Amino acid sequence: MHHTALSPDPDDAPQQLTSEQTLHASHSREVKLLRDTINQLLIMAKMQVQEKDQSDTFGPLIKQLREANQNLVLATFGAQDMQASAEATTLRQTEFLAMLAHELRNPLQPLAMANDLLAKKVDLDPQLAHVHGVIGRQVAHMARLIGDLLDASRVSSGKITLQLAPIALSEIIASAVEVGQASISQRQQVLSVSMPKEALVIEGDLVRLTQVFANLLINASKFTHEFGHIDIVVRRRDDVVEITVSDDGAGIALDIQPFIFDLFTQGYRSLERAQGGLGIGLSLVRIITQLHGGTVDVFSAGVGFGSQFVLQLPLSSLALPSQDMHTQAAACALPRRVLLIEDNADAAEMLALLLTQDGHHVDVRNDGPSGLRAALDAPYDVIVCDIGLPGMDGFQLISAARAALLPPLPCFVAASGYSQLGEYDRAGEAGFDHYLVKPINIDALSKIITATVPR
Repeated sequence: MHHTALSPDPDDAPQQLTSEQTLHASHSREVKLLRDTINQLLIMAKMQVQEKDQSDTFGPLIKQLREANQNLVLATFGAQDMQASAEATTLRQTEFLAMLAHELRNPLQPLAMANDLLAKKVDLDPQLAHVHGVIGRQVAHMARLIGDLLDASRVSSGKITLQLAPIALSEIIASAVEVGQASISQRQQVLSVSMPKEALVIEGDLVRLTQVFANLLINASKFTHEFGHIDIVVRRRDDVVEITVSDDGAGIALDIQPFIFDLFTQGYRSLERAQGGLGIGLSLVRIITQLHGGTVDVFSAGVGFGSQFVLQLPLSSLALPSQDMHTQAAACALPRRVLLIEDNADAAEMLALLLTQDGHHVDVRNDGPSGLRAALDAPYDVIVCDIGLPGMDGFQLISAARAALLPPLPCFVAASGYSQLGEYDRAGEAGFDHYLVKPINIDALSKIITATVPR
């Protein structure tokens, strides 16, 4: 048998090589894919381990956060309870201060009235003028302390309000000097006032701005030695007026100056407390000044070098009110029929004597029901009525009188030891035309009476 040897076909070699390459490439891809899969599995396994480790780590932290959140909720409720308790305490404090002021003002009323009567007798004895001055200064000082106590409460609760109107700065300064002059004269100090010739008008509350400058003057007098000097200098600076109150007295320590306007802050005082005061006045100065859109600063080189308070207030372009009506009212001096309803017998007696000496006809009642009967039984031009009365309070009395009387009605004047803003509102709602705080300023009451048209 013959065998024939077959040699490979040269055309088939490239085809075999391509198949092997394809197979190799496919194998490589599968190997790479497998490796990628293994790597992903390794990464996932590693992440699972990390997550387990993190879970083991964060578990206590999460527990702590939950506990902290519970404590925060409890603390929030606790803070709300504390706030409610603090508000209730503040309300009780405000009510207590109001009642304290009322009880203190009641005995001041007859003292002030008796002193006004004494003023008409000073010619009888040379010492009576001195006694009259002592009583007047101490009554005024006591009234200011009571007012400061109530104002401290109003500052804390943000209840100080202003009755704004155009006012001449000269009138404010003059009123403040009138209040502070007693202290300055007593210590034989020298006060000088320098003001520009032009009329400077401020839109403000006359009573409150007088309080600001009177507090500064009294404060300067307190801390200035006898025969010392106090200066008020007024300068206009564009649309602002600058008022400087300076003295050559005790000065203010440098470490106290940043806090001098804080409530109840006081500088150095000796053991005998010769200067007195409650540490409220300067805080009121700042609050009232800021409410008027102004600023106040203090300057002192230290203890023994005097002090200087500088206020800046915006000027107003508004015109001052006409004074014609006030002049006509002051000129009217006809006697009036006055009913005085006051449960404090001493206060009623002193005020009745003063009004009688001014030429008025005065009837007195000491409780609410008898006061109402008197108001309905006879025509009166003015009814001066206390708020706190036995049997029927002043609000009820005047409301009932207004409802029962026919026009023209008398002028109803409230006389009270309460001075909160709510009392003013209640008095207006009850029908009072005026509200005077004890001790009553007899000049203010006289102006109200003479401005009333006789019936």
